Amino acid sequence: MSTSEPAGRASAPGTSTTAEGRDGERAGGGRVLAVIPARGGSKGVPAKNLAAVGGVPLVARAVRECRASRLVTDVVVSTDDPGIAAAARGAGADVIQRPTAIAGDTATSEAAVLHAMDAHEAGHDGPGSTQVVLLVQCTSPFITREDIDGVVGAILDGGADTALTVAPFHGFVWRDADEAGEAEAQAAPADGARGAVAGEASGGFGVNHDKSFRPRRQDRPQDLLETGAAYGMRADGFRVHKHRFFGHTALVRTDAARVLEIDDPHDLERARALAPLLDGPGPKARGDYLPTHLPTRDDIDAVVIDFDGTQTDDRVLIDSEGRELVAVHRGDGLGIAAMRRAGIPLLILSTEQNPVVAARARKLRVPVLHGIDRKDLALKQWCEEQGIAPERVLYVGNDVNDLPCFGLVGWPVAVAGAHDVVRGAARAVTSTPGGDGAIREIASWILGKELSS
Repeated sequence: MSTSEPAGRASAPGTSTTAEGRDGERAGGGRVLAVIPARGGSKGVPAKNLAAVGGVPLVARAVRECRASRLVTDVVVSTDDPGIAAAARGAGADVIQRPTAIAGDTATSEAAVLHAMDAHEAGHDGPGSTQVVLLVQCTSPFITREDIDGVVGAILDGGADTALTVAPFHGFVWRDADEAGEAEAQAAPADGARGAVAGEASGGFGVNHDKSFRPRRQDRPQDLLETGAAYGMRADGFRVHKHRFFGHTALVRTDAARVLEIDDPHDLERARALAPLLDGPGPKARGDYLPTHLPTRDDIDAVVIDFDGTQTDDRVLIDSEGRELVAVHRGDGLGIAAMRRAGIPLLILSTEQNPVVAARARKLRVPVLHGIDRKDLALKQWCEEQGIAPERVLYVGNDVNDLPCFGLVGWPVAVAGAHDVVRGAARAVTSTPGGDGAIREIASWILGKELSS
């Protein structure tokens, strides 16, 4: 459990602030907008924002906690990546397409937040409708809804202009004078931290302490470490200063045990090891990550199905002459036939060039596009040709090459056993693995009693 509370001004006694809902302003004020910047071009950890921790992609974890906040009214993810966009939508966030100009390595998070705020306001209540804007980092996997509410509350109730999450820190910070720049070395404490003894022109010097004096922990002032998880700003001031810190800044204390920023593969492994300890009951058990309902006939106008891993178990048998064989499930054939009889447009879409894909499609009497490198482009063109709105399409997939298609459709569905990232991006997940009747299960969602008639 987080222990988030402002270390600056306290809330006025007896006051509290709650959001009216996800689609409206908070009671007595403007919107509280949480912006989660999530670029696709991570260098240290490839596809970092889609990496799963506790079985949930990082971007989806951040969305989940923002949506569970009492005070946040709107949650958006700013991204240039279709896979991240799909995962964000699957978790319940709106997505703002980030322009290339602010999606590079040198782009600032502030630029992404400003752009997302402008774009979101343009599509909702117009300029100036946001009262508080948050910058929430999905690379802090253990951020909690209490942390987020603490930051918002410090501004709305505590009167701060800006706020951030911090954690108690008792460490002694050192730097190496041989590696520090000249200006930094000159700025080092001169009262024994370095240079107090003849010949100490090099070596380590204390940053937050005098190395010649070591007080007891209880005698030292309390240092606070910026966690990097959440920042809050009054929206009007943020537009003027274009920086996350201005005016009075409140420090919102959080649990030091939950502080972890993922910057390299070792951080990711630590997060995955800690997740069972820090997450408590899994998100599925808590009921705040699973979709609220499964798709029905009223929700969809077409079904598009990947082949390998969804209609098969993703294994391939190769005979002595190099011919490939796969196994399919008869129940899937029954479900596809039932959807076809119900008049639902169907398509099999696959990157696989194996003739078995076309052979299976012929047997099922379903159109097929296979040997396709860019399935998302093929899917978009097919929707245009059929006159079907992509948001009315259910797409079934199992691996990361399905994520661009997930980002196009209204109902991305993953089969059980799909890649963690794909399950996290899905709006629904089957209980049956691919090749074991998953498509029949989906047909039962859509057709209900019709499937047995």
